Amino acid sequence: MSMVLTGVGVGPGDPELITVKGVRALREAGAVVVPVMEGGEPGRAEATVRHYVPDEAVVRVVFALNERADRGRREAAWDAAGARVAELLRAHGSVAFATIGDPNIYSTFTYLAATVGALLPAGELTVATVPGITAMQDLAARGGAVLTEGTEPLTLVPVTAGAAVLKDALEGPGTVVAYKFGRQAAQVAAALRDTGRLEGAVWGSALGLAGESIRPAAELPDGPLPYLSTLIAPARRTERGGKL
Repeated sequence: MSMVLTGVGVGPGDPELITVKGVRALREAGAVVVPVMEGGEPGRAEATVRHYVPDEAVVRVVFALNERADRGRREAAWDAAGARVAELLRAHGSVAFATIGDPNIYSTFTYLAATVGALLPAGELTVATVPGITAMQDLAARGGAVLTEGTEPLTLVPVTAGAAVLKDALEGPGTVVAYKFGRQAAQVAAALRDTGRLEGAVWGSALGLAGESIRPAAELPDGPLPYLSTLIAPARRTERGGKL
């Protein structure tokens, strides 16, 4: 029997920012898996999914989503989640995994697909993805920050790799986007000041959700922000069409 595992990008949080194709993939799947933290609280992906599919189709699976320090604990959670999804595939034939943003950009789906593929017989699993709208696109649309013009490059940096990596990117050309920087907000603000990239930069957290915040980077606080905060530092532009 051929089984299909589909990673579906459901957007950054606003239930209206999921594609028509994404909704169809969720509704056509035999089961829809949503990742939850160990405490069991609903995540962004689950909140969006429940706008479009009945509760009985939703399967909540625990992931160590933010675990970086304890590799053993993190991989045990991945193994358990993979085993549960493999079980669902055997039972239903098709499973959709809902992930915030896009399934091919810093997504848990990457690790899930690899884990499930190792658990099922070779040739019996097809892995597919449905692209999703990203946090940087949502923030650019509502924060007034144009991502790219002309020949400008676009650099995406996960600040979990360290603020020094972000500073290196800010010293280069083009627009820089920082993901997952909330725990290092003070270091990010310092990097923007040190590289002269504070002007025009914008940050946002909890996009599309209650309590969202979208502000100029000049208003970055000294203390930590939500983990999934996003920053856009646009390229330096001096004239219309200057980068063509």
